[in-house]
Amino acid sequence: MSIFQPDPDLTALRVTLARLRNDRGWTFDELADRSGLARRTVIDLEHGRGAGNITTWHALAHALGVPIGELLGALCDDHTPPGTPHA
Repeated sequence: MSIFQPDPDLTALRVTLARLRNDRGWTFDELADRSGLARRTVIDLEHGRGAGNITTWHALAHALGVPIGELLGALCDDHTPPGTPHA
């Protein structure tokens, strides 16, 4: 019997990235400068034109000053994350 995992909520991840950037009043250029990523990479991630890799998301989390789990936790917004007790 196969157990299929829920799909990650990539829309919620993009929204979280945009919210964190906007909360700081940063432009795409500022986030790119602070993270060491290309401006185009930041724009593409926020607009859903790429998924990035763990190194990219790690750089963004550090630039934004949040734990990577807070940033990537949005991937599980529409389902119960693994290791969470069921109610």
